[in-house]
Amino acid sequence: MNRIWDFFSNKGSTAAYAVITVIFTVIPEGVFKYGFIKCTWSDTAVIMVNRLILCAVVLVFANIIYQCYRKHRNVVTIKDKSFSISVEYGDLLQIGEGKKIINFDECFSTNVGDKPEDIKPDSVCGQYLMKYPIEDIQQLINASGVKPSGKSLFNQKDSYTPGTIIPRGDFLLMSFAKLDKDGLGKMTYPQYLECLDKLWEQIDLYHGTDDVYLPILGSRITRFDKDLTQQEFMNVIIASYRLSPKKMKKPNVLHIFCRRQDGFSLNDIIGVD
Repeated sequence: MNRIWDFFSNKGSTAAYAVITVIFTVIPEGVFKYGFIKCTWSDTAVIMVNRLILCAVVLVFANIIYQCYRKHRNVVTIKDKSFSISVEYGDLLQIGEGKKIINFDECFSTNVGDKPEDIKPDSVCGQYLMKYPIEDIQQLINASGVKPSGKSLFNQKDSYTPGTIIPRGDFLLMSFAKLDKDGLGKMTYPQYLECLDKLWEQIDLYHGTDDVYLPILGSRITRFDKDLTQQEFMNVIIASYRLSPKKMKKPNVLHIFCRRQDGFSLNDIIGVD
């Protein structure tokens, strides 16, 4: 029943209803006596059947076009009265405008490599550091005025509250995953939600008049106490932003960038048609 309802209520069907209404309004009724069928029925019956056939053809054709569009689209938008979210396939580091969020670990580590405590080269942070090396992260931290929130389990380094931002040009460097004694990034689900709440507050402070571009946080390397898919991480981020009192006001947009992968679809994001 749900699939039948979705078929008749989706945007493709809605467009079909509009087209059908225009056709029935513009084309005289008598034309339908010479439509899809011709028989010895009364004119009224022939007109009714031809109209029903036309409705079915337009409805099916519109839905084929709509499903093709859904399959191949690269961007979806979620809008409300006061905010706008754009979810897009793409490379965050290729964006020229706006402020880009780059998530580090809780200590703002900058070593890229294969050791457990190193930033992985294929992560967003690793790609950023290889493209824009940081010689002295402590200098950036000091300049931002951010203070440590405690000590990490890894080598007792200074750690910073997840979600804390350090500005660096068009990039907003964010503390994210907590480190265990081996230097591996780990978070609990409650910590993840707290991080998002902190992030929205920080974005409100630093985005100025720019849009903000954000990767799907936690969907690849960080170890969680819950086994969440990229799709689930995406929906959590969107739900958290919608509930936050610190959303960017229109016309500014929060852009969430994601990678194509099996088990993930823009069409399955909560709030997307």
